[in-house]
Amino acid sequence: MFHLSRRAVLLGAAAALAPRFAWAEVDNEDAWFNGTITDHGVTFRATNMGMVPAVFRKQLVHYQHNQRAGTIVIDTNANFLYLALENNQAIRYGVGVGREGFQWFGEARIDRKAEWPGWTPPPEMLKRQPDLPKYMPGGADNPLGARALYLYRDGKDLGYRIHGTTEPWTIGWDVSSGCIRMLDEDVIDLYGRAPIGTKVVVMERVS
Repeated sequence: MFHLSRRAVLLGAAAALAPRFAWAEVDNEDAWFNGTITDHGVTFRATNMGMVPAVFRKQLVHYQHNQRAGTIVIDTNANFLYLALENNQAIRYGVGVGREGFQWFGEARIDRKAEWPGWTPPPEMLKRQPDLPKYMPGGADNPLGARALYLYRDGKDLGYRIHGTTEPWTIGWDVSSGCIRMLDEDVIDLYGRAPIGTKVVVMERVS
């Protein structure tokens, strides 16, 4: 059974509803966490990886591609993010992607990175959800999670980020307003592998 909790309104607002998954919110949230991790002075709840479907856990895979090593490729159909490596290999992560009406595709570049980023909801989101805070400082309860990689095109901020999440049960679902969300542990890992200037390719969705 799924429900919309008060916590979901406050902390899951950055993602909102997914048509195929009424709310990526579960009754027993605590089951998705196991202990804590302290990172750069912030203590956050560690993901219980046993709750994450094996296909969406970080893993080294064979991946046929024609991208330069270090390129990030996001498969919005399968909810995978690939970090391309040499010899047709990649590190694959499970991700949450944009819900219907908020999907996008094309090329971008990481032009900014932040650890424990603050969150400023965009004006269009505030219009849809006027109860949201105008700004939320970075920390363990911030919807952007432990890291954010900011996506630009031709020097312009697209408004989309690759970021962590306080809701690990949403990985593998179409849940966001266009951002790419990852487990906090995974986005910390990717953050260390993807420097400023990294090319990002978001594949077009196939109906």
